[in-house]
Amino acid sequence: MEEVQNEFSLVGIEDKSASENIVKPALSTWQSVWCRLRKNKLAVVSLIFLVLVMLYALISVPVVSQNSANDFNTNAGSKYKNLPPKSGLPIPGWDGKTTTPGSVDATDVYEKNGVDQNYLLGTDNLGRSVAKRVTVGLRISLFIAIVATAIDLLIGVSYGLVSGWLGGWVDTTMQRVIEVISAIPNLVVVTLLAMLFGSSIWSIILAIALTSWTGMARQVRNLTLTYKERDFVLAAKTLGESGPKIALKHLVPNMSGTIIVQIMMTIPAAIMFEAVLSAINLGVKAPTASLGTLITDGQNMLQYYPYQILIPSIVLVLVSLAFILLGDGLRDAFDPKMADE
Repeated sequence: MEEVQNEFSLVGIEDKSASENIVKPALSTWQSVWCRLRKNKLAVVSLIFLVLVMLYALISVPVVSQNSANDFNTNAGSKYKNLPPKSGLPIPGWDGKTTTPGSVDATDVYEKNGVDQNYLLGTDNLGRSVAKRVTVGLRISLFIAIVATAIDLLIGVSYGLVSGWLGGWVDTTMQRVIEVISAIPNLVVVTLLAMLFGSSIWSIILAIALTSWTGMARQVRNLTLTYKERDFVLAAKTLGESGPKIALKHLVPNMSGTIIVQIMMTIPAAIMFEAVLSAINLGVKAPTASLGTLITDGQNMLQYYPYQILIPSIVLVLVSLAFILLGDGLRDAFDPKMADE
């Protein structure tokens, strides 16, 4: 019998103590989220891109002001207007050459007009730098979207917590209010605010904030109804903690993943909404530049100078797409089921 037992040996583990070691290190919630997010290459690229865009928007504030983006030479308007993009390198489509209306051959417009400086993204119909106006437009569009989303976050989370925590007739009444607000078209709210305050940045922010917080409120309310029956909330009640303290200390941290994902989806929706408002002449008024107004202004020159609409459109699409891809990545990262088995 002893000879049979000696024929067997422990395989795969050199030391018995090694079998008791934890192979996978213990990670906090945010460390686990970051590890899962890093595996999503598109989300990581989108995050890096958005960080660079935000830094560029902040750094450009003292360099490219609103006034400098609106300035143009009235005495030499025909000299500087509708100049194509020119980088100073022999790159096709980026060398300052274009086909003027009524001509077949491409000509160097800078040399023809006697312009001794290069405009990286060209100029518009008034001779203003498209690069400066896109920079300011990007800054204003991001400002509108982020401030509107912050208001949406504050109202939606607070409203959803109160509705879900109190429950009963209070919850029913508050949900009927959400249904009434959701039934009102956004354009009606924008039009009313434009009549009261004029078509300004703050009226657009209020219009977006007053109509988009309902989605956040519903999600927070549903999560509150789920979490308030959990053991950790019942334990906090037993220890005598107040409702607001439980909400801020226990409920909000547990639903932070859903809130962050909702924010990532709200920002591009707000950017697109501002662009739509500008297209129907309810957005930011000239000469203030936003991505929406630049796209609207470029429509008139689409046939002969397509770069005037393509450049702000590409910026708008890239920024919105980056937020959406990052939101998808965060949604998967906050899902515990995506963790490695």
